[in-house]
Amino acid sequence: MTKLSVNINKVATIRNARGGNNPDLIKVAMDCESFGAEGITVHPRPDERHIRYSDVRNLKPILTTEFNIEGNPNDDFIRLVEEIKPAQITLVPDAHNVLTSNAGWNTIKHKEFLTSVVERLKLVSRVSIFVDPEEEMVAGAKACGADRVELYTESYAKNYFIDRDKAIEPFIKAANEAKHQNLGLNAGHDLDLDNLEFFHKNIPNLLEVSIGHALICDALYYGLQNTIQMYKRCLQ
Repeated sequence: MTKLSVNINKVATIRNARGGNNPDLIKVAMDCESFGAEGITVHPRPDERHIRYSDVRNLKPILTTEFNIEGNPNDDFIRLVEEIKPAQITLVPDAHNVLTSNAGWNTIKHKEFLTSVVERLKLVSRVSIFVDPEEEMVAGAKACGADRVELYTESYAKNYFIDRDKAIEPFIKAANEAKHQNLGLNAGHDLDLDNLEFFHKNIPNLLEVSIGHALICDALYYGLQNTIQMYKRCLQ
C-alpha cells in the first residue's frame, strides 16, 4: 500500500500572510490525519517563511501518523530533527533563496557529506534522500547509507499531458534500481489528481507520496476531507 503524506507547508504560508493563527496549523494537521492521511510532511526553511521551527516542535506530540521532516541538512536543521526524532527525515538540497525544491541530490558528487549526515541521523530516524529519477543517483543514495529515496517528480508532472508514457520511463527505471539496491521508495513534487493514479499504477514498490501544494489548492474547491479521500483513491 502506498501511503499519502500531506505536506502542510502551504497552510503555514496562508497563516503567515496575515499573522495570527488562522488557519490553525495544528488543527489542520490533526484533521488531515482524521480525514485519512497516513503521514504529515513539513519542510522548515531557515527564513521560516512557512513552517516555523516552533511549528515542528508543536506538531510532534499531537501527531499519530508518520511525521516526515524535509530539509537541507544545515546545522540548525540537524539539531531540530535530532531533537524531534520524526519517523522520517528527508534530505533535500534546496538553496536558501529558492521558492520550492527544484533538484535532487547528486549523491555521487556529495557522497562524503551525505554519508556523514546519514550516519548521524540514522541514529534517530529513517533517512530518505531526495533524488532525480536517475539510476546512478539512486545507487549513490544507497552508497551513502540511506534507507529510502524520494524521487523528484516535477519532470513527470510537467510532461504528463505531452507524453505520459515517455514521462514516466525514467521513474520506472529509477524505481527498479531502488528495488535492486534494497531501498525504500517515496515520491513527490507536483503530483496531483490528474497524474497521480497513472504514476502509482506504473511505479513498483512505491511506499509513500508526499503532496502539498496541489492538494491544498484542490481543497479550496472540494474541501479538505473530500480532497484527501480523492487522492487516496488514486493510490488504490
